[in-house]
Amino acid sequence: MASSMSADARAAQLVVEQANHFSLSGGHIHVDYASTSFTSQPRLTYHDPVRNLSFSGADIRTVAVADIGTIVSITLSITPDVGSTTFSVLIPRVIVSGPGGSNPVATEGLTTTHSTPFAPQIPGQREKYRVVRLTGTANFLVF
Repeated sequence: MASSMSADARAAQLVVEQANHFSLSGGHIHVDYASTSFTSQPRLTYHDPVRNLSFSGADIRTVAVADIGTIVSITLSITPDVGSTTFSVLIPRVIVSGPGGSNPVATEGLTTTHSTPFAPQIPGQREKYRVVRLTGTANFLVF
């Protein structure tokens, strides 16, 4: 007589991991972010209608925020004496089933235009924001 595993025993064998790779798209933007890689450094690729950029290591800024998840930011462009443009993505905590498992993800991307006027004392807003809904998948990759 073959014995079958109980649901509790099967659940105990299920290996779960926190996702370390996200592939996200929306509003003509595509982002692939891995919190680690073969070199143990984070990697991020960013594509929009005018740019195809790759970032790694210290070029990727991350801040863990208890109420949000992790904010991952990159600098898209810098124009001296004018300002810069950055992109940030909210990376939620996502649990997936073991290596190769994936889950759908919905989050937000934020493109920020930072102005740097010649006269810094001029009053006015320095950052302008454009928010885009990003959807895709989160998974756990073994490096």
